[in-house]
Amino acid sequence: MYNDFEELKSGCLNCGKCALAEMRTNVVFGVGNENAEVMFVGEGPGENEDLRGEPFVGRGGQLLDKMLRAVHLDRTKNIYITNIVKCRPPGNRDPKPDEIADCFPYLDKQIELIRPRIIVCLGRHAAQKLIGEDFKITREHGKWYKYNNALIMGMFHPAFILRNQGQKAPAFADFLALRDKIKELGLGTYRDAPEEEAFVV
Repeated sequence: MYNDFEELKSGCLNCGKCALAEMRTNVVFGVGNENAEVMFVGEGPGENEDLRGEPFVGRGGQLLDKMLRAVHLDRTKNIYITNIVKCRPPGNRDPKPDEIADCFPYLDKQIELIRPRIIVCLGRHAAQKLIGEDFKITREHGKWYKYNNALIMGMFHPAFILRNQGQKAPAFADFLALRDKIKELGLGTYRDAPEEEAFVV
């Protein structure tokens, strides 16, 4: 249906498949390197993301950016970030199964066009959609699975970490595991990577 990224983005920006389209300020399509070897998939936009049209720009996004920089990753350089649903659920509630189903073809095509070697699911809804319905984020975060030709891992959502500060250390351990897997696979992700910054757990 869509031959390239611009066609896909245009289709997504004009989408009216579900009720979320009626309440949005902006479609939050995604941001980053469209040739990235590492792709992050969150759950749904919040209020700040809806206003800006960019994923992970609130407090959770600030925490995510800090952890990314600590392992040589940057949303503007060597990764791509998007969400399971591209429009904000009201009140920042969890996306409903039918909303995820309606929006999933956009994510599926993003993955097909980007062809990442590694996919990171931020939060249980993304992980349950891409890894398995029975995925338990508290037990299975940081473990590697296969998704077509990519490796895939579930991590805690940054908003969850902000609410549960005791999970910051295991969450950052998952980022270190991601860094190690990038090195193990010999990916070119770090070719133009930013300098590593310290992250205080």
